[in-house]
Amino acid sequence: MLAVLRKAPPEKMECYPIGLFKNQELSGIALLQYIDLNNVKTFKEEKATFCLKDYLFKTFTSKVVIAGNNTITGQNAYIFTDKIAETDGLHLLQQALVALKKRYDKKGEKINLISVKDFTAPELPDFKTAGYKNYYQFCTQPNMIFYVRNNWQCIEDYITDLNPKYRKQYNRARKKGSGLIKKELNATAIKIHEKEIHNLYMTVANKASFNTFYLPENHFEVLKNELNDHFHFYGYYLDNKMIGFSTLIRNDSEIASYFLGYNDTIQKDKMLYLNMLYDMVDYGIKYNFKQVVFARSAMEIKSSVGAEAIETFGIIKHTNPLINIFTGKLFKYFEPEIAWKKRSPFK
Repeated sequence: MLAVLRKAPPEKMECYPIGLFKNQELSGIALLQYIDLNNVKTFKEEKATFCLKDYLFKTFTSKVVIAGNNTITGQNAYIFTDKIAETDGLHLLQQALVALKKRYDKKGEKINLISVKDFTAPELPDFKTAGYKNYYQFCTQPNMIFYVRNNWQCIEDYITDLNPKYRKQYNRARKKGSGLIKKELNATAIKIHEKEIHNLYMTVANKASFNTFYLPENHFEVLKNELNDHFHFYGYYLDNKMIGFSTLIRNDSEIASYFLGYNDTIQKDKMLYLNMLYDMVDYGIKYNFKQVVFARSAMEIKSSVGAEAIETFGIIKHTNPLINIFTGKLFKYFEPEIAWKKRSPFK
């Protein structure tokens, strides 16, 4: 992924692989990112020529230094060797964050926010011990993870374990999706359909209420070239026309849903998004993965296929001490809690 972020990063995102040394010995690695949100349409506001949230966000929080990969969900900010204590490693990470902030400050790119993303509740005390003072702790949308049961050998076993209501949902989605053709694309085919793919991606990206980046057109081609068989790109076709796509990244015992796109009108008629989720479940079972990481967003529909909500946390601090006092209130204003209903599809 580091090569992908170097060759095809979102606009105004710069990535830094960092070595963390203790007593001149490499004791950990980290990924830091600088993100400039000035040219990103961050908030969706229907039929509005002026978005107050967007204006305030860009004015006070547009330049960010973050530990982690902002393009994917999960703890991918750092890893330490067993020769260093967790708190010592986190202290080194904090030093790296401050050093990168100072580098941009000197260039006239005044950093507004410093953040670390996507770790679990048991890790929170280590940050406090490591000296992360005056950071606001937040938990936004959960990571939706589908756990593959040991007794499932094929998709029919999964269907058998669904209760009648959600078995009916599965059958209805598959019936609605009749006529769809799914094809896996190699890097050459992805390149040929690049603009078409990007338009489908942007249809979904523009539906999000909050965005911090948009992928460039060549992102998926570069990703396929770099990850090879660890990355799968599936095009969905109707009448020989691509009307959607989904992507998967293989990572040891799990697979992770990456980005997808679709024609919004056809999606509704063919229940395309739900069919994509079922296809990912099918893939996870067929190839003996332990879990399918569906990431954030659309929690309720992901819950309806069997995904569980796992809370992930982050910490954030404004570099202006006065503004930082109100970081908690500002955070809730910019990203309010999303209400959704948990589903229980299994018997």
